[in-house]
Amino acid sequence: MNRVIFLIDGFNLYHSIVDIRHRHNGLLVKWLNIDSLCRSFLPIIGAGSALEKIYYFSAYAFHLQDPGVTQRHSDYIECLKSTGIEPILGRFKPKDVGCPICNNVFVKHEEKETDVAIATKLLEVLTLKQCETVVLVTGDTDLVPAIKTAKSLFPGNIALFAFPFARKNKELAKLAPASFKIHANSYISNQFPNPVVLSGGNTIFKPSNW
Repeated sequence: MNRVIFLIDGFNLYHSIVDIRHRHNGLLVKWLNIDSLCRSFLPIIGAGSALEKIYYFSAYAFHLQDPGVTQRHSDYIECLKSTGIEPILGRFKPKDVGCPICNNVFVKHEEKETDVAIATKLLEVLTLKQCETVVLVTGDTDLVPAIKTAKSLFPGNIALFAFPFARKNKELAKLAPASFKIHANSYISNQFPNPVVLSGGNTIFKPSNW
């Protein structure tokens, strides 16, 4: 059996969903069931592939000072958890950015820890022999060193990318030739029901603009 673990770069995936909306006449697919999405890729990965675990990496955007944004994200994570997905949350860190034109300084918030967390989890699951294949759902080249290290230390395992819509990267594809693209239809076909009923009986409804 080929046990498969998925590592989901939440923000890379989110921005691909935004791209779908812009490129497909306002198509809304934010209510994405990541568990069923990942399961749909198992035949692509190979015969005998079985889902072992999904980790979802993200961070709450408290700096936006919009409780609605945080609540919707929190509710969505509860939906993911109801399918067995384990969230791993980082943070946004403020950074002063100078403008070369007006010489003013602005505060910009950057997501921190996600790339390191994904790289760490990649090496952890391989070291502990929790799977034979790791699929990174991202198009972020910051993970190149981690993939190279994984391939060097664990040549008997497979690490590949599932590129979110409009996120394919030639460097990553060359590094992991078994990688594949996620098409818009996969997002459409793998949406949560509305509402999602949690194990305790509570319900979470899809936001109107999702």
